Amino acid sequence: MTHGANDYLLVMTNLPDRDVALRLAQTLIGKGVAACVNILGECSSVYRWEGEVQTEREVPVLIKTRADQYALLQQEILACHPYELPEIVAVPVVAGHKPFLDWVSAQVSATA
Repeated sequence: MTHGANDYLLVMTNLPDRDVALRLAQTLIGKGVAACVNILGECSSVYRWEGEVQTEREVPVLIKTRADQYALLQQEILACHPYELPEIVAVPVVAGHKPFLDWVSAQVSATA
């Protein structure tokens, strides 16, 4: 099956620490709903929650997948995520290196 650049997503979420991020990454790769998960360095997040400004340390995660796998990917994130309301944001890939995108497609298809 041929896929165009618009058939891919970069999905972002934040987790409370590196161990949780690693567990999520291994789950997503193991279930075949993601080709690659980048676990970034710790950052500070400032947000309003239940009427109060909060500041927390979090670990951002970037997930590469195909758009047709988004529903399953989101389901797995929600099942593993410790937050009451996890951030899950998907950004469409509008262009990309075709050999890399082909690799993403093959990895997601490998076990999905």
